[in-house]
Amino acid sequence: MPGFNEIDRVRMPEGGTVNSGSPDGATRRKRTFSDRIPKSLLIVAALLVAYGLLVVWSAVQGNETYSFSRQALGVLMGCIVMLMFYQLDYRQLSSYTTVLLVINVVLILSPHLPVIGVESKGAQSWINVGMQLQPGEFAKITVILLDASVLARYGGNLDDPREYMKALGYIAVPFLCIMTQPDLGTGLVYLFIGAVTLVMGGSRLKFLLITLGAFVAAVAAVFAIDELMKSLTGEYKLLKQYQRNRLLVFLDPSADTSGAGYNLNQAMIAIGSGGLFGKGLLNASQSSLGFVPEAPTDFIFCVLAEQFGFVGALLLLGLYIALILSCIRIARNAGDLFGSLIVMGVVAMWLFQILENIGMDIGLMPVTGIPLPFMSYGSSFMMVNFALLGLVGSVYAHR
Repeated sequence: MPGFNEIDRVRMPEGGTVNSGSPDGATRRKRTFSDRIPKSLLIVAALLVAYGLLVVWSAVQGNETYSFSRQALGVLMGCIVMLMFYQLDYRQLSSYTTVLLVINVVLILSPHLPVIGVESKGAQSWINVGMQLQPGEFAKITVILLDASVLARYGGNLDDPREYMKALGYIAVPFLCIMTQPDLGTGLVYLFIGAVTLVMGGSRLKFLLITLGAFVAAVAAVFAIDELMKSLTGEYKLLKQYQRNRLLVFLDPSADTSGAGYNLNQAMIAIGSGGLFGKGLLNASQSSLGFVPEAPTDFIFCVLAEQFGFVGALLLLGLYIALILSCIRIARNAGDLFGSLIVMGVVAMWLFQILENIGMDIGLMPVTGIPLPFMSYGSSFMMVNFALLGLVGSVYAHR
């Protein structure tokens, strides 16, 4: 199995020779347009989008807060964005590390601007520019490009501690910016993308273990300092009360079932009531009657599981596995390390959000506001997913 830090070599045809002066080799067949399209990836993505539209349509029936036409518009705009990213030669972005860093900072901090910034549910995460958008979602694209650009410069061998700290600094900036909103869920996505690119970029195991230990110690210190502040001032300063409640409910799901643990308990009831084959389309009583909060967005998996049961959930997981494996195959065959890291960054984002979103619905992960790729309601998030598909397609086309 070739490593991601190896550039694909031109294979010599049996009984033939290769002209090294030609990029494609004299005996290699010229790629057609069809050869430049990752057909299996697009087929899986199309099935996921269709499945997601069906579930969202059922989830928004009778709910005036959400609009299915807005979700459909997000898919349409996403297709346009995907084509734009597909036409882009990703290799031209490898040297724009500083520019990508600046774009990240501007995007993530833009909700703090007094004119366009919008506060919602205790977080300053949205902007209003004629329509409400969540810049932190779009920044996932630039975070992936930034991390890939930083790690690609080391050629798959990051063994200098000073250079490792420098790379770590680049990766930490978007996380620190998103925590000013604060949006811990999106921040964790950024960190996971950075962790995967550090591993795939050739960082030494010793550096990674030290970083992991420091991160765990920092989390413990935050809780300890917050407890100290509570004893001195009577209130928590570093973590909001709802964030602490979510962690406590994760550790003990039976605690406060009518308060902080309400979402988790209702989600598990909805999933369990679906049984093997589900209750049928539009028969998800737990979500349609409002027992499951934020059903079209954060808890869309509950709607799916209640309507289509274990079989429907298994189908979704099968599609996700096919999506991830298709991307990994593209990463292995990419023409350079930068392309491989881009695709693995996309895999990291999708994988983390799949595991976290489904995991929080069944009590295996803390409840956070992380949407489910290609399924959850939200035009901003849908466009981001399509943009990432376009990026992966660009890597495939230029392999």
